[in-house]
Amino acid sequence: VQLQASGGGLVQTGGSLRLSCAASGRTLSHYHIGWLRQAPGKEHEFVGAIRWSDGRTYYADSVKGRFTISRDNAKNMMYLQMNSAKPEDTAVYYCAARWTSSTRVVITTAPSSYNNRGLGTLVTVSS
Repeated sequence: VQLQASGGGLVQTGGSLRLSCAASGRTLSHYHIGWLRQAPGKEHEFVGAIRWSDGRTYYADSVKGRFTISRDNAKNMMYLQMNSAKPEDTAVYYCAARWTSSTRVVITTAPSSYNNRGLGTLVTVSS
């Protein structure tokens, strides 16, 4: 599966931004599609993910209640709605995929479990 994130930009603290992820190449029923981010000088961080088979989502504590993942099944699109942005949200955001053998596998928060990262999109939150 090929993934491409888009929609990054500059947002003020407290503002909102919506990122998009376009998926192509495979059916997604056995995939978890996740959002990862990498701030300058830091490791990749798990942001959240969606289990495509049933739409279940999971979020990192750092974004829970502020970020929301949604999808358009017909278009193979996933979205990350970022609200109440904070300067520490500044990073390059990637969407990535984790294939699972079963549609009931629990979502993992380990960034290394997600592959097929496309080019990221930069989000800058100004203070």
